[in-house]
Amino acid sequence: MMNQNIQNVLNSIVSAFESGDIPEAVAVASFPIADIPSAQWSFTNRTIQFINGTGDARGYRQWKSVGRQVAKGSKSIYILAPCLKKQKDEETEEEKLVLTSFKAVPVFKIEDTDGEPLDYQNIELPNLPLLNRAQDWGISVKAVPGNYRYYGYFSPERKEIALATSSEKTFFHELSHTADFIIKGNLKPGQDPFQEITAELSAQALARIAGKSIEDTTGNSFRYIKRYAEQIKMNPHKACLKVLSDCEKILNLILHGRADKIKDLQKVA
Repeated sequence: MMNQNIQNVLNSIVSAFESGDIPEAVAVASFPIADIPSAQWSFTNRTIQFINGTGDARGYRQWKSVGRQVAKGSKSIYILAPCLKKQKDEETEEEKLVLTSFKAVPVFKIEDTDGEPLDYQNIELPNLPLLNRAQDWGISVKAVPGNYRYYGYFSPERKEIALATSSEKTFFHELSHTADFIIKGNLKPGQDPFQEITAELSAQALARIAGKSIEDTTGNSFRYIKRYAEQIKMNPHKACLKVLSDCEKILNLILHGRADKIKDLQKVA
């Protein structure tokens, strides 16, 4: 049976969504975008960078130009650079650049360099409620430069939560994903609608339970849930009701520990 306090919190949020009594959205404040080379890379190359466990990779000379040295014995990762060739247009006789092929370019991760600290490495996280819960699970929480494409993420493989905003609700959202992962032993790849709705509803509940002001984020949450609910052809209210059971499990795990129910994260990751 669902804990009455948790049920009341979840129902109050669902009721607010149903009644339409939702404040106007206030944008989430991101950490400054880092002025780094990979910010201009293609989506494919940024993905290569990410799956290799780093948020900043550069060529040997690029690191040297900012006062950092690649550590001896470090292995490079490779990104794809386009090979362009000048070609004359037969009709206009004007020269234009034409893509002929791609080449692999070696770059090195910041984790494999030593030297002068970079500006974005000075980003500090605020004193987040329930931060100790993530730490109890062996999950590291770190600040990363924002890029307006995401405000945070949970990586089971790296056992980390990365935050590009000081918003407590964003941390609660990623913490809820973490709890969902521990409970189920896995998460569906990508932005699964039910997983996202579950995490966002749980995050709003955690904010209310923790006594945090959520008036400026409830509108954002409603739009976030509405967007994913539309993908599964449901209205936000029904979508929230469908995931209440999962939310209850997540909140119980986060708020009460339930150590006997926690799976070994290292085994399931």
